[in-house]
Amino acid sequence: MTVRAIAAAAILLCMAQNASAQLALAPAPANVLRAGTSVPLRTVEGLTTEGKNLKVGYRFNLETAEAVSVNGQVVIPPGSRAIGEITSVRNKGMWGKSGGITARLISLKVGDRTIRISGTMDDKGKTGTVGVVAAAVVIPVVGFFVTGTSANIPAGSYATGFIEEDIPLVPGSAEAVQPLVVPPKN
Repeated sequence: MTVRAIAAAAILLCMAQNASAQLALAPAPANVLRAGTSVPLRTVEGLTTEGKNLKVGYRFNLETAEAVSVNGQVVIPPGSRAIGEITSVRNKGMWGKSGGITARLISLKVGDRTIRISGTMDDKGKTGTVGVVAAAVVIPVVGFFVTGTSANIPAGSYATGFIEEDIPLVPGSAEAVQPLVVPPKN
């Protein structure tokens, strides 16, 4: 190998190392829907323990209550569909026991992409404790028939979900104001 060939190889090696160092130091894309971003949601359907039909594992529908934007551009439009799941149900019962519902937020659908979200929502009915105490003093058997109220999360109730992962966004169509698009997950 000649001196010229060795010098050329050394220059190419230095250029390759410099290029890889620049790639490693490149900043993250500016258009990213960040993990932890809050998403205002509202229930589409009512949830209640009345009638004792609500079960753990039941999936229910929510929708975004407001648009979510990144750098002033809407990335999650209002009305986008979301899913929640019931994680705990306690029906009202004797001796003033109130009903209770606990649910977790699972996912949000934006275009062709399903985005994992987190968050919870719950409701607890009112206890019938005052009635139980009064009934137990006056007629002990009556307390057996006093119940609390059912838990109820009416349609239109608000909850907040949180994006679970960073999602890079890409420019949309060639309109005057280009919306950012959540690309499908590969």
